[in-house]
Amino acid sequence: MKIAFTTPGPDMTAPMDPRVGRAASFLIFDTGSNDFVLIDNTNIAAAHGAGLKAAEAIVKAGATVLITGECGPKALSILQKAGVKVFSAQSMSVSDALKDFQAGRLGEITGA
Repeated sequence: MKIAFTTPGPDMTAPMDPRVGRAASFLIFDTGSNDFVLIDNTNIAAAHGAGLKAAEAIVKAGATVLITGECGPKALSILQKAGVKVFSAQSMSVSDALKDFQAGRLGEITGA
């Protein structure tokens, strides 16, 4: 399974970013290999549609789960249509968010 995290990067010790569209990057963690890749959010400064473009990048990266702080309704709609489940994690590192997700302690975002 591939899990996407919104973060300013550059690794698992980095803090979570509470935003999707304006996050600096997306860390894509592969639970099968325990490896990750960091994808820069090239639409961070977009005047409009940053959340939509971010959602598309997350789907294109093959993630089936997104862990972030909050998710706007348009981005959430794109993610849900692609089968990506979205969970909320704030004020913690990416590695702590992963642990909380694996332990079932994160709440799923089902509506914005």
